[in-house]
Amino acid sequence: MTDPTEHGANDAYGAVSVPPATADSGAIRVMGLQRQEGRKVPRRQVVSWALWDWATQPFNSVILTFVFTAIYLTSGTFLDPAVAALGEDDPAYERGLAELASSLGWAITIAGILIAVLAPVLGQRADVAGRRKVWLGGATAALVACMLALFFVEGSPAYFVLGISLIAAGTVFSEIAGVNYNAMLVQVSTPKTVGKVSGLGWGLGYIGGIVALVLVVVATSFDWWGMPTDNGLAFRVIAVGCAIWTVIFAWPVLVYVPEAPPAPRGERVSFWRSYVVLAKDITALWRDSRPTFWFLLASAVFRDGLAGVFAFGAVIAAVAFHFSSNEVMIFGIAANLLAGVSTIVAGRFDDRFGPRAVILTALGGLIVAGMLVFFLHDSGKLVFWIFGLVLTLFVGPAQAASRSFLARVTPAGRESEIFGLYATTGRAASFLSPMLWALFIALFGATYWGVLGIVLVIAAGFVLMLYVKVPEAQR
Repeated sequence: MTDPTEHGANDAYGAVSVPPATADSGAIRVMGLQRQEGRKVPRRQVVSWALWDWATQPFNSVILTFVFTAIYLTSGTFLDPAVAALGEDDPAYERGLAELASSLGWAITIAGILIAVLAPVLGQRADVAGRRKVWLGGATAALVACMLALFFVEGSPAYFVLGISLIAAGTVFSEIAGVNYNAMLVQVSTPKTVGKVSGLGWGLGYIGGIVALVLVVVATSFDWWGMPTDNGLAFRVIAVGCAIWTVIFAWPVLVYVPEAPPAPRGERVSFWRSYVVLAKDITALWRDSRPTFWFLLASAVFRDGLAGVFAFGAVIAAVAFHFSSNEVMIFGIAANLLAGVSTIVAGRFDDRFGPRAVILTALGGLIVAGMLVFFLHDSGKLVFWIFGLVLTLFVGPAQAASRSFLARVTPAGRESEIFGLYATTGRAASFLSPMLWALFIALFGATYWGVLGIVLVIAAGFVLMLYVKVPEAQR
């Protein structure tokens, strides 16, 4: 039974009575969101859904980006002792760090291939069975298990492969969970609020990252209250803390957001037969929902560039610009704050001007800031403090607007499958950023060259997005 106080005509994210027309934004209201026409969505459902982004953000910000991989896995701790003894000023030492960063990139590339193969079929099966929450809960639990297992990655070269393997596995489970989580956006938003709700989720995720990073900085400032920190113990405890965080905050979406009904006329088939059904569905998508089809292709490229910014941003700060451990974490806090605020604000521009305009603006900003980081890298840390933060200012809005765009053009009853294809097309191109990152570093022998590889991917996505034409908004 819904609490009447959860409803309100002027509530930005909660109970909103939807008029027949959407914003005159160029973004269309079709299919899945049509089921929400005139519906009042309780605030509790919206907030519970958005909290999942908050719950899982420590994996992305603390483990994958700013602390565990950047400060621990790709540090001198995992170099051959003979190379580590040479010191930071030795070229062999720098090449060794570059090799660690490159290996991390290849591990994430392998994870991307697995996601590309599994995501749409698992999403399709969740739609047919009406079990999005089951898949969301199961994949989230597996992500928690990967974070807990990072406790066993001791500070020795012998444990490096275990570390990057667990990071890669966590990436797979995070993405599979995200497929079903993104599909549920249609259940907790309306044609008039989908941009704001999507932005709220991304924004809460970034703010959750801030809180988690602040806790890490506080613990470091107090020298871990006397806890021994040899053998990488501090970083291993951080990973356990991230797992506990996810458990504490991920459960509301499983309790308060209703399960979606099974897809009408859904075909229950075996796992391998699902690929045949998927091929038929893609053909139907081309025939009946052309904007969805083209956006899936265009977004595949630019979203991989967005992922590259956060996957390797802290590595660039630590290795190329020689940020200290505390500077990396402080940078991460500032980056998440800017990303969170800009994403929530951009959600309103999304509903007003359309997600396509938000995406193109954000990608253009990323290209300019990335090129400045690359060409001015010899000017010192201040360059990355300024333009590295500018990069994070644009990533969140592009991510949230992409999710909003797809929610607007997704056929009803196929949300998990389409968002599975969203993950697959993204992962089909997900080798681009890690590959160009690793390739440019290998060719030129310096980590900052990886920046150019990421910028090239974003630029390609920008060009492709120019060709995505959206029909006029239905009135």
